[in-house]
Amino acid sequence: MLNKKHQHIFALLLHFLTLFLISTLLPLYCDFYLDRTLTWSGYVVFSILLVYIIVILPLWFKKRTPAVFVPIDFLAIALFLHYINYATGADWFLSLAFPLITYLGIIVTTASVLLYYLKKGHLYVIGAFFIALGLFMDVIEICLMITFKLNFEGWSLYPTIPLVLIGVGLIAISISRNIRAILSRKLHF
Repeated sequence: MLNKKHQHIFALLLHFLTLFLISTLLPLYCDFYLDRTLTWSGYVVFSILLVYIIVILPLWFKKRTPAVFVPIDFLAIALFLHYINYATGADWFLSLAFPLITYLGIIVTTASVLLYYLKKGHLYVIGAFFIALGLFMDVIEICLMITFKLNFEGWSLYPTIPLVLIGVGLIAISISRNIRAILSRKLHF
């Protein structure tokens, strides 16, 4: 038998599931009823499904490790973008969305897993994340150039340089005990 706390959580999740079913079936019905075809309801259904996967799905589990749920979130986002690409008849998913969501998924998953499991060295991880995020700006510009046949504008250097410098600074702070001691005294941490 479930105790009161588990009964409450189970009832709450059941309510979310009911809301999810109603909010997906209603747009499907309205879209089909109006045109006798499904046109716009796919966007609504996949958006609701995406919110369900990112927000509600982790609530079903006691242990929410980032090694499992962060990649699932990025996979769901990639599938949603693929659906939009397919539904609009466009051709940007493989050259733009897929590389960007994959790169971002890898760096966010790696950083969140390392921050979750490591007891020390968080500044190293955050510094490396800032550097990878800075390089991500260059990947965005390259993917945009390939997808839309653009010339190199160099706009990506403006966010890349500060992000990389912040990352290098955080790694330098984590290496130097003197700097860490001075900052801890000044910032009271």
